[in-house]
Amino acid sequence: MSKILVAMSGGVDSTVTAYRLKEAGHEVEGVYMRLHTDEESHKDNIQKIKKVSDFLGIRYHILDIKDRFDEYVYMPFIEQYKQGLTPNPCALCNRNIKFGALIEFTKELGMEKLATGHYVRIQDGYIREALDKSKDQSYFLANVKKENLEFVLFPLGDMLKTEVKEFASKIEILKEFSTQKESSEICFVDTTYLDVLKDYIDINKPGNVLNSAGEVVGEHKGYMHYTIGKRKGFSVKGALTPHYVTTIKPKTNEIIVGSKEDLRVKEFFVKNLNMFEDIKDFECSVKIRYRSPKSKCTVYSQKDGAKIVLDDVVEGVAAGQMAVFYRDDIVLGCGWIV
Repeated sequence: MSKILVAMSGGVDSTVTAYRLKEAGHEVEGVYMRLHTDEESHKDNIQKIKKVSDFLGIRYHILDIKDRFDEYVYMPFIEQYKQGLTPNPCALCNRNIKFGALIEFTKELGMEKLATGHYVRIQDGYIREALDKSKDQSYFLANVKKENLEFVLFPLGDMLKTEVKEFASKIEILKEFSTQKESSEICFVDTTYLDVLKDYIDINKPGNVLNSAGEVVGEHKGYMHYTIGKRKGFSVKGALTPHYVTTIKPKTNEIIVGSKEDLRVKEFFVKNLNMFEDIKDFECSVKIRYRSPKSKCTVYSQKDGAKIVLDDVVEGVAAGQMAVFYRDDIVLGCGWIV
């Protein structure tokens, strides 16, 4: 049996994770991370965690790492939008906070493993997709440091979400968790990302809409309102067909729009590679966003990143997102799209 620290959020997944590990005979402790300033949310979550911890007879810790979260996740989120990028804060959080700072805390406590409620598996030192493909989070974990994988457990990786909820519904203390609303994808965004940005930046500065030839064809309400592929919220004079955002120019507060065909690319570049296997040029499948399907490609290593050449065109490649490389359901690594 192992000494396992469980990251507990107050949600059904982490709660079932703690319960199952304790029932399996492990020495379990819980930890809750204070990452933002929503005190009502913290109060509610900690109350749930205390209830479960008391029932299981385990200790729980409250780890306040808001400053570190601000430095590595929150402020980069804002800065990337300033630069016209489409940020991926969950991937940054997983690398630096959940499987960075939290692993450091796990070691400080003398615990052997950190367990979370992520839907993903570890196999032979690699990240592998979860059994439940609709909940799989391997994409978001592809940026975690390779050396930290040996310290983590994902007990829900071989379960379906429906099985997790059913499990919780049959145990009196867990029933309330089986029916509660799913948490939002980005923990510090309650409604839209614009509500976060407006506290730091003037997001409503009208600017020009350009076509691919650089001609002014309309107006927009501020470049931060748009991401690659968006087709609403701007005007195009005399347009008879839909137009989509293809490029964002933050320095001049302009967006370039075009047809759906203009969104299609056959190759793109990535930087800051995080690889789990020491390979240079290789064939694989790639995901350009969390919900995008995998596309077959060839990865060509370069001095400061890699060039990705696709077998078939894909739409909506956005700078700031991660490109994650797969061999079947195994994660080979990732890079940040530029």
